[in-house]
Amino acid sequence: MIAEEEVTAQVADLKVEQTSTSNPPASAGTIGSVATDGEADEGGEGGEEGETAAKKSKSKKNKNKNKKKKKITTIDNSYADGKFPEGEWMEYPLEVNLYRTTSEEKRYDDRLLNNKWEDFRKGAEIHRRVRHKAKSSIKPGMTMTEIADLIENSTRAYSGNVHTKTAGIGFPTGLSVNHIAAHYTPNAGDKNVLKQEDVMKVDIGVHVNGCIVDSAFTLTFDDKYDSLLQAVKEATNTGIKEAGIDVRLGDIGGAIQEVMESYELELDGKTYPIKAIRNLNGHNIGDYVIHGGKTVPIVNNGDTTKMEEGETFAIETFGSTGEGYVIPQGECSHYALAHEYQKVPVMGDRCQKLLSSIESNFGTLPWCRRYLERAGEDKYLLALNQLVRQGVVEDYPPLVDVRGSYTAQYEHTILLHPHKKEVVSRGDDY
Repeated sequence: MIAEEEVTAQVADLKVEQTSTSNPPASAGTIGSVATDGEADEGGEGGEEGETAAKKSKSKKNKNKNKKKKKITTIDNSYADGKFPEGEWMEYPLEVNLYRTTSEEKRYDDRLLNNKWEDFRKGAEIHRRVRHKAKSSIKPGMTMTEIADLIENSTRAYSGNVHTKTAGIGFPTGLSVNHIAAHYTPNAGDKNVLKQEDVMKVDIGVHVNGCIVDSAFTLTFDDKYDSLLQAVKEATNTGIKEAGIDVRLGDIGGAIQEVMESYELELDGKTYPIKAIRNLNGHNIGDYVIHGGKTVPIVNNGDTTKMEEGETFAIETFGSTGEGYVIPQGECSHYALAHEYQKVPVMGDRCQKLLSSIESNFGTLPWCRRYLERAGEDKYLLALNQLVRQGVVEDYPPLVDVRGSYTAQYEHTILLHPHKKEVVSRGDDY
């Protein structure tokens, strides 16, 4: 983990400040904007007071102008030796695994995979810095596109602006609001604006050489939602505590559900039980694959599948004041190549060209329409829909609970080392 002072200094350097001689109010849709100091007007025309105020105003403008020139630099500049901060270490919960903590053989096995662990830690450090910037910059009145651009451009910059398959964005930035629990990110032309009363899930993915760090938090601007956020945060931490080698996935889900559903939320004089969204799950993570095949339930579904040494898991939980069940609904933005897409014959020249672009830019990493457009694709929607129908591409539309309900999410990535587990994405914030 990085020192708070270092992060704060970097964030301060990166804020964009606007000045104007007409002294307008700060625009709600502008990231980090501030109103111009009005001292020059107070001094009147001429006189020493007016001149002094004018000099102060000019000096402030020059400082703000200099601030604009500062940019995010690659995370590698802060860690020249290639050694990145470790996450939170935790011992495994089962007695049968106690020997792992002191086993020299297991420590040796762990060192053999050190390069892989460093890739995860680098991605986690980028994630912590990006979300710190996001939390300090996101304000009501910003469009969802502005928020997504803020997060994704920061991720690209900290990753060194390298090729998308080398490092950078692990999956489209999730910005699901209120009853929308997951899989919403803005498409081009989206005019949705973040409101003061919204409950927004911020789901950020960072990868380094295909090692994906998947971590999410919930952002609100009103403390009336605190019980909902606390329930989900505690449920996620319970899942992390219970997780480990040889632990049954269903047992983890049972522990999560018990904590989650012990909370309730009072809104406008009405009390709502907080429910675990039973058809949303955590998952294991593979190389360049965000969903590796195993799911970590957030209710006790009786799954006896066990976690295994060397695996990586995203422990994520979702709580809701609604039904606790989501359905796909709304315009799709999230896509990924199907697991066995190479076995599917692709029909049509345009479809083949689009598939080639997807493979070269993203491979098996998830992506969204905005990323296709950034890669230079135009008039691709018909071909994309055809690839979905052919089974080459999987589409992931937004997942929603009942309208009027509120949903929250917290998530961390854990590494199941031979000797201990590492909550690699843990930070001072959550």
